[in-house]
Amino acid sequence: MTKAYRVVALPGEGIGPEVVDASVKILQHLAKLEGFSLIIDYALIGQPAFNEFGNFFPTQTSQVCEGADGILFGAVTKGGILELRQHFDFFINIRPVRPFEILLDKSSLQPHKIQGVDILFVRELISGIYFGPSGRTEDDNGAYGYHTMKYYDWQIRRIAKVALSKAKERRGFLTVAHKENALPQIPWSHLVQEEAEQFPDVTVEPMLVDNLAMQLVREPKRFDVILAGNLFGDILSDIGGALVGSIGLLPSASLNEHGFGLYEAIHGTAPDIAGKGIANPLGTIGAVILMLQQWGEIQAATSLLQAIERVLTQGYRTADLALQGQEILANTETLTELIIEQLSEQALVNKK
Repeated sequence: MTKAYRVVALPGEGIGPEVVDASVKILQHLAKLEGFSLIIDYALIGQPAFNEFGNFFPTQTSQVCEGADGILFGAVTKGGILELRQHFDFFINIRPVRPFEILLDKSSLQPHKIQGVDILFVRELISGIYFGPSGRTEDDNGAYGYHTMKYYDWQIRRIAKVALSKAKERRGFLTVAHKENALPQIPWSHLVQEEAEQFPDVTVEPMLVDNLAMQLVREPKRFDVILAGNLFGDILSDIGGALVGSIGLLPSASLNEHGFGLYEAIHGTAPDIAGKGIANPLGTIGAVILMLQQWGEIQAATSLLQAIERVLTQGYRTADLALQGQEILANTETLTELIIEQLSEQALVNKK
């Protein structure tokens, strides 16, 4: 029986529509090659949704997303994404950092420093300072603003279990980002260590977040799984962009406890290049790989990754990957078509 999937595309703003369009084309082509059926529905989020409905994440959009097998997200400037994450309880954010071998020279570090790097960031996504009490007011010293970092112990424990499970499946090493010398009322280290009693094969290493940021640049190969709260995870995982050569290369998956997910690149709207057709779609295409893996479509995910690697090996690069030597500049559309061609060629080889 043919498997059927429904994906909701939320292009958003800036380069979001461009990278989502590229990823949808590739996903549709993969569906034909791999023999599963696919329905793509579209909905508005961010400024386009506000222009249409007066809300960055309107009820109409949430209703379209209900019952889907995945959400493919582009980018927004400010409104909509936090509401979307909270509405579906996407508390698990997975951000893999794994450089392409052919792009080692694009890293901010020397190639030998990042060859073999394989880091998985597990970020708590629907609590912390982005969701705590906030506002603006004034007192005798003048006007001021405030944001409150608030975490329930159960929120830390449930994301800790996810990170520990991931570490158990990988190399058995979990680093916990914290700042308990300055934020002692949010005991990440203690709570994670308690949950780790159920994972005797996992070594847990608490590390102050500022030191962790330094060590990521100094010795990235020492890390396996890194667990972080919302704010710290947001910042630390962006260092991954410097490690692999461009933030445009990094995907993410945001999941709830039922495995329903939102898939996106970790970059933003990039308004300086929006509409020019030169955005790097590989972060969002990488998010499609994560979605396929979540569905259990492992062959399709592997085929897509191999197609990307072959295109890169042929020397094609988007503008964010500074060209050197014989490398060939490719815009968003060209790179997309090249990946589709590689998927088709490989499918023919497999049939022989």
